[in-house]
Amino acid sequence: MWMAILSFLGGPVIKGLIDAYQAKLKAGNLESRIAADLAASEIAAQTAEAEAQNQLKLAEIGHPWEPEKLAFYVTLTFYAKCVVWDKVLGLGTTPQLAGDVSTWAGMIMGFYFGKRTFENVARIIRR
Repeated sequence: MWMAILSFLGGPVIKGLIDAYQAKLKAGNLESRIAADLAASEIAAQTAEAEAQNQLKLAEIGHPWEPEKLAFYVTLTFYAKCVVWDKVLGLGTTPQLAGDVSTWAGMIMGFYFGKRTFENVARIIRR
């Protein structure tokens, strides 16, 4: 309303000032619109990155019935039985492993824990 009154009373000089002020307002709106668009695209990029990291974690975990995990489950069950059932609860005795079986059990446990350690170190070095 004030702009209409001033443009009617002031002539071309006031009209030029009013046009400049309106251009400034439009530019401000344009800047805020651009800032909002940039913020929205940044949020979308962060969401996509989080989803990609989640998929990478799922891919690294793998399937619970892989052969290396099955061997670990058997070895873990034996160790758990020896420690919990035999030693902690005192409800039985299990003869110790001997020969190749003990060698393989140690290798399986070493492989399972060592493999993950080497993967983590390699990932740190690669970054």
